[in-house]
Amino acid sequence: MNLSQALSFVKPEIAVSITLVVLVLFDLIFHKDKRIIPYLAMAGIVVTGIILAANFNLTGTAFKTGGQYGMFTADPFANFVKMIVLIATFLIVLFAYDSDEINKITDRLGEYYALIFGMVLGMFFLISASDLILIYLSMELLSLSSYVLAGFTKLRDRNSEAALKYLIYGAISSGLMLFGISLVYGMTGTTNLFEINSLIQTPDINLYTFAFAMILIFAGIGYKISAVPFHYWTPDVYEGAPITITAYLSVASKAAGFALLIRFLRVGFATYVDKAGNWQVLDLFDWQTFLIIISVLTMTLGNFAALWQDNLKRMLAYSSIAHAGYMLLGVLVFSDKGVTAVLFYFFVYLIMNLGAFYVVMLIANKTGSEDIDDYDGLGYTAPFLGVTLAIFLVSLTGLPPTAGFIGKFYLFIALLDAKMAVVAVIAVINSVVSLYYYIRVLKHMYLTKNDNAPVVPVSKLAFSIVLVLSTATLFFGIYFTPVSDWAKSAAVILGIG
Repeated sequence: MNLSQALSFVKPEIAVSITLVVLVLFDLIFHKDKRIIPYLAMAGIVVTGIILAANFNLTGTAFKTGGQYGMFTADPFANFVKMIVLIATFLIVLFAYDSDEINKITDRLGEYYALIFGMVLGMFFLISASDLILIYLSMELLSLSSYVLAGFTKLRDRNSEAALKYLIYGAISSGLMLFGISLVYGMTGTTNLFEINSLIQTPDINLYTFAFAMILIFAGIGYKISAVPFHYWTPDVYEGAPITITAYLSVASKAAGFALLIRFLRVGFATYVDKAGNWQVLDLFDWQTFLIIISVLTMTLGNFAALWQDNLKRMLAYSSIAHAGYMLLGVLVFSDKGVTAVLFYFFVYLIMNLGAFYVVMLIANKTGSEDIDDYDGLGYTAPFLGVTLAIFLVSLTGLPPTAGFIGKFYLFIALLDAKMAVVAVIAVINSVVSLYYYIRVLKHMYLTKNDNAPVVPVSKLAFSIVLVLSTATLFFGIYFTPVSDWAKSAAVILGIG
């Protein structure tokens, strides 16, 4: 494959890179008036989205290093997740218009959006990476940008604390992952996942060393998706970072991490896919049992820890951990149906989670607090925000007629098809537990009297965003066929077999 053919596979990444450079240049040129920066960012997102849509079904690998397969893989699966990342990025740019935290740092707006596009570029490469070296480099690009953004506003001490904790935990997980990659390279002589799949089928592989290497590599992936026991950074970072960045990390970064995990398992370990879409996975390492344990621990710890949280951002952080546990259910069944369930869930999770964070941000702008006690009586003084927040929280719980119910329904169906009824029951029980802390917020808004509850002003832009997200949450809970069909068509991962 020549260079021009290879570059055709990375057109979206090129568009993101050009946007990043343009943002930096315009920030330097128009350093006294930066109102154009967000518009440039949105234009770059739209152009990238058009390129993605035009090449949605493009399949192949690029940047070959001598073997049959390249370091970068393009397929519908990658393009679906990249579209999720782009939609989340576009919404975060819009969120910034009504964010008091971001409006206080307008002199550094250029750097803010440049770092966001640095994250986008890292996520795009991470989603398509089929080589351990590219995986590591992409993760570092994503992480370095997000470390800075976590403490970017520097308005409070907790901003710096969030960035420092994020950096420390990220450095440890990154080091563990790199050590695991070095062990795999020592055993196989390659870092390409396609080639590793072929080489580990030989009887010469040391099973104990290989299993140890897999756990180390998963440490890096688990950190990115906030899976237990690699979740420790999540509550502190989510609470300390600006709400816009917290919301972004909870959706976009997590989506990239899950895309990496799914591709890592499908390309590196699946040797055959039958007509029903079930994967035949190498038994060198018992991934299914390992992921069942991680999933159950993640959803259980996330839900039970959220029960005692009085800070809404911290509560949503533990909620995000629990949802990572739910999404792992779709991964561990090792089937195209499971991948479809994960993709569908990520689409609805994008809508309801970003919606919840946005309403929390709008209320925090007025009250200066994210404490649950400050929500007393808000359902009556801010009826629009109260009702829409209720919709988002009910959807996060997984109750009908919201999109969250359909997302969990698809995950549970995938589990039952794989004959994992016990795991499905555990997940249902966890959903019941989550109902308590979500309903607790509604109790404060509607059942706790507060004659001094503030009236929260809502701009036309904020009203439009919240209305669209809440309507979509209800709409896709009733008419979800287009999204499920899109997710099904995107569950096509280029791999062996």
